[in-house]
Amino acid sequence: MNSLPLITVEQHILEEQRRHHPGASGEFSWLLSGITLATKIVAAQVRRAGLGQVLGSTGEQNVQGETVQKLDVLANQALLHCLETRGTVAIMASEENEEPVVVERDREHGKYVVVFDPLDGSSNIDVNVSVGTIFSILRREPDAERTRDPLLDVLQPGYRQVAVGYVVYGSSTVLVYTTGNGVFGFTLDPSVGAYLISHDRITMPPYGRIYSVNEANADSFPDPYIKFLAHLRSGKTGRTYSSRYIGSLVADFHRTLLKGGVFLYPPTRQYSQGKLRLLYEANPIALLAEQAGGMATDGTRRILDIEPTSLHQRTPLLVGSREEIELLMQMIKSDTRVARISPSL
Repeated sequence: MNSLPLITVEQHILEEQRRHHPGASGEFSWLLSGITLATKIVAAQVRRAGLGQVLGSTGEQNVQGETVQKLDVLANQALLHCLETRGTVAIMASEENEEPVVVERDREHGKYVVVFDPLDGSSNIDVNVSVGTIFSILRREPDAERTRDPLLDVLQPGYRQVAVGYVVYGSSTVLVYTTGNGVFGFTLDPSVGAYLISHDRITMPPYGRIYSVNEANADSFPDPYIKFLAHLRSGKTGRTYSSRYIGSLVADFHRTLLKGGVFLYPPTRQYSQGKLRLLYEANPIALLAEQAGGMATDGTRRILDIEPTSLHQRTPLLVGSREEIELLMQMIKSDTRVARISPSL
């Protein structure tokens, strides 16, 4: 039985605003309610996916070159519709859209940009594996003259995010979010149709016993990553590690957030610049990790410090507990030093 008080996510957002932003107008909480509404729509479709006509692909490919699933389209449409009617969102950017979507009605004075992956891991939906939605909210300056390129409002580094979160559609539907003052989790109670607080101030353990990586690609990882994984398996850390990899970023990170350990998507021969998208996957996950006491890097720099140059920019992502990430970074730096010295030997 949940011993936490029955607080809905909407109540929590309003309380957080009163505590940290007493002069807030309520527009931000209204925006977030649009996201929660959209995810409830998606959750309902995921629960009955095998009974409706929403399984399988559309036969098309998105801008990423990936096969579009029917639920990708449904989730994308739900978020676009629920956000464009809020009156506070000027621009939206989605994994499924090649260019930013401008809300013409609110372009001049809309205060926010929302970036999202509508259905992360959607290729797993046909086999009933957990999938999720990831979102990031950014502020923008008013554009009264309507002359600024909307893309410039989207291409902001991760440290400028004002709120991020994800929803994982699994054995239960769980919303996790932060506005920069801690990480909180809410579980959807389908009997009342509300997200109720279930995880108060989530803190990522300083270390874990699980690493999450697609080891089938290990032969194409740079040497430091191969050595790092071997080190974890060797028991030299004083702990025994298990390998767990779901293939849905949201689900893999949700476990890492709660249990500790590390999630890795390194550069590979096929994806030398990484595969995950900076703006609507890596940035929101990185902010959540840092707010919970963890770390997120691309192997050389903090994810949140990367200056984006394109809407669908990719990046390596190494995220998890401080102990594992710091160990991996030491190995990467050591390998870099050796590489610099070797040519002169």
